[in-house]
Amino acid sequence: MPELPEVEALRRALDGPVQRAPIERAGPAHIATLKTFEPPLEALEGRRLAGANRRGKRLLFPTVDGELVILIHLMSAGRLAYLEPGAKGPKQPGLRLRFADGGELVLTEAGAKKRAGVWLLRPEEAQAELSHLGPEADTVDAELLAEICSAESRRLHSLLRDQRAIAGIGRGWANEILHASRLSPFALSRDLDGEQLAALATAIREELARGLDLRERGWNDKRVYRIHGRLGDACWRCGEQIARVDYEEHTVFYCPRCQTGGRVLKDRRLSRLLK
Repeated sequence: MPELPEVEALRRALDGPVQRAPIERAGPAHIATLKTFEPPLEALEGRRLAGANRRGKRLLFPTVDGELVILIHLMSAGRLAYLEPGAKGPKQPGLRLRFADGGELVLTEAGAKKRAGVWLLRPEEAQAELSHLGPEADTVDAELLAEICSAESRRLHSLLRDQRAIAGIGRGWANEILHASRLSPFALSRDLDGEQLAALATAIREELARGLDLRERGWNDKRVYRIHGRLGDACWRCGEQIARVDYEEHTVFYCPRCQTGGRVLKDRRLSRLLK
C-alpha cells in the first residue's frame, strides 16, 4: 500500500506535468472508483490544475481557479501515472484525465476489488473529508509523539497505522520504524520512557526520509524495505531471522533479538492452521 514516502514521491513527480495544459476531457471513470457525482467530473473540463498536493496518504489536485479539488486515495492496489503525449495508456482505467496537449493522468488498479477512490469536491468539502487526519508523520517530534502516545494505551504497531493519530504511516513503514527504534510492535504506547519516545520519533523521521529518497530513485519494495516482507531473512543489524505475526488485513514483521528480547511472538493465525 502506498504510504507517505511513496505518495510524496508520486506527488513530486506529478506536480509539474499536471500543470502544463488545461483538462480537455475528464473521464471516463470506473463506477466503483468515482465516489462523488456532484459536481460532475465534466466540470473539470477547460480548467487547469494548480499542481499536486498531499495530505497523509491522499493526493490532492486543486484547480487554479480555486473552485474544485480532486482527491485520490490509492488504497492498496491503485496506481496513478502521468502519460506523456502519444504514450499508450490502459484501455479501461479507473480514471482518465486528458489534457489539451495530449498528456493524460490515469489511475489503474490491479485485481477485482476496486478500493481506490476518486472524489471531486469543493475546497470546503475536501477540508471536511480530511479533517479526521492526525499530524503529518514527517512533522512529528518527540514532544508531540509523547502526547499522542499518552492519549490512550495502544500497541505501537496499531497506533502508528492509525491515520487519526498520525497521518501517512501504514503497515510497511510501521514495521521499518519499529525495527529501527528497537521497539516491540506489541509494546504499549503509555509504557514508553523518554529515551524510547526519542528513539521512536527519530526513527519515524529518518525512516520516512530514507523511504522517500529511495522511492525517488525508483527503487522497488525489495530494495527499499529492510524488514517488511522479509520473513526468514537475516536482520541487517544482528543477523537473527526476521519473524512475523499474520493478521487478516496486515502482517507484522520484526526481529526477535532487536525488538522483543529474543522472544518470538505468537502467530495466532498460523497456530489455528496447525491445529
